[in-house]
Amino acid sequence: MIQPDTQTGQLIVFSGPSGTGKTTVLRGVFERCRVPLVPSVSATTRPPRPGECDGVDYHFLSEEEFHARRRRGEFLECFEVYGGHWYGTLKAEVERALEAGKWVVLEVDVQGALTLMEQHPEAISFFIQPESIEELERRLRGRGTEGEEAVQRRLARARDEIALARRYQFQITNERVDQAVEEICDILNQQAEMQAYAR
Repeated sequence: MIQPDTQTGQLIVFSGPSGTGKTTVLRGVFERCRVPLVPSVSATTRPPRPGECDGVDYHFLSEEEFHARRRRGEFLECFEVYGGHWYGTLKAEVERALEAGKWVVLEVDVQGALTLMEQHPEAISFFIQPESIEELERRLRGRGTEGEEAVQRRLARARDEIALARRYQFQITNERVDQAVEEICDILNQQAEMQAYAR
């Protein structure tokens, strides 16, 4: 396992359109990457899905608690997304991990990622994109969980998000999960080696 500079943590931001397989790719990255990564657990106002655990999958907060924390400035970023639910990254959790020298992985939507990258220009940023809009549409329809209006709304948003891909350091096309995972791990390993040599 590569041991980067343990005095300084590293923020790693992942985002991309809904339906591109980000969660599946990230699962592979955590399993196979030689850099010691830790996930940042986002907060949300949406109710837990079957099998989800508070503090592991998300910090599940009531609307009242979420907005109280928002007013107190406790989020690095937070936005309302599909379905009227709020999601956000808790500042204290990320700062604690960075101070401990951890490489902290955040999976956030594009709006949140751009905010984070403004606040932390040193962050390593990845945009996960589909091989084409047609393939993304096929994946979204294959889920069978949403009606036509919701699918069209997600596709329209995906086009807007893909137009912002160049704002990220690295654009990864998720044509094959194994290939995407390998590409990301190679980049992170190189970044860690650069940090180790710079000490």
